[in-house]
Amino acid sequence: MNNRKKLVIFDLDGTLLNTITDLGHSANYALEKNGFPTHHLSSYTHFVGNGITRLIERVLPVEEREQAIVEQLRADFMSYYNEHLTATTEPYPGIEDMLRDLQAAGVKLAVATNKYQEAAAKLILHYFPYIEWASISGQIEGVPVKPDPSVIFRILTDCPTAKADVMMVGDSGVDIETARRACIESTGVSWGFRGVAELTAAYADYIINAPDELVSIVGAD
Repeated sequence: MNNRKKLVIFDLDGTLLNTITDLGHSANYALEKNGFPTHHLSSYTHFVGNGITRLIERVLPVEEREQAIVEQLRADFMSYYNEHLTATTEPYPGIEDMLRDLQAAGVKLAVATNKYQEAAAKLILHYFPYIEWASISGQIEGVPVKPDPSVIFRILTDCPTAKADVMMVGDSGVDIETARRACIESTGVSWGFRGVAELTAAYADYIINAPDELVSIVGAD
């Protein structure tokens, strides 16, 4: 890469942290509490990625996706998840070293996630307290979620940077599409919830299999 990136924006779930078990348990809790069938935890990699409301809609039977039902399950989900979001969640191998290396090289780091703001901030500050985050931008009520690029523009307001100097990193086509709409480069990670085929189909600029590869891609090695 010719120009060294000055700002790297990360997705959260499936990119920095493996959150799928805690998300699955929380959704199953909400389903069971309201009398609906639950799902195997392995199914949740296909349900997540577009925010909590879409997650609840997807796990409900099609005929039960009424607004009142969705809102009730969303409230139950958030109540449970807020208390259990660190129960089994952990960083993917190599993530912590990669973040330290990027920060040591002077690269600014941010998070852009469809996870609601309260949970996003709590998770990032819990697992990565040694990183000076330029921005932690989660889902806020009334603001469109990824792939709408609004979250990227929020971060660029917090941390003004030329778009040519910015890289978006994520595990899904949603993340790659978000980067495209924001006119910044993208790197897909193969270790997350979606896989290489989805990243390739979304035209990720780069695809990596290990976190340390990102250090080279952004020119921080």
